[in-house]
Amino acid sequence: MAEPEFTARGVRIGNGLRSLTRAGQVRINDGRLELLTSYGSEIDSAPVQAVRASKPWFVPDDRALADLNGRRYLLTLGENDPAPGGSGPPAARTFVEAVRRAAGRGH
Repeated sequence: MAEPEFTARGVRIGNGLRSLTRAGQVRINDGRLELLTSYGSEIDSAPVQAVRASKPWFVPDDRALADLNGRRYLLTLGENDPAPGGSGPPAARTFVEAVRRAAGRGH
């Protein structure tokens, strides 16, 4: 099995005002975006070409929106990026760029 193109663990995944998991996983693998619970159960998945990922200006840097299958999810990715002692873009921006790269939409 190929290495996932993007993986973030410890992600809070919410839908509207409802929190679906506080320690979930977001993964891009084989052209699909997968939202998983902390136990590895699938919350939702879709081909990356059908996913709309964004980083609105009005949310904190550690949060991103992902639209899959007609549902909007709020992802809080902040604990994972940048690495301790390192510098880098906020996790939400890294996620949005990974979705665009995997879908072939460039940067």
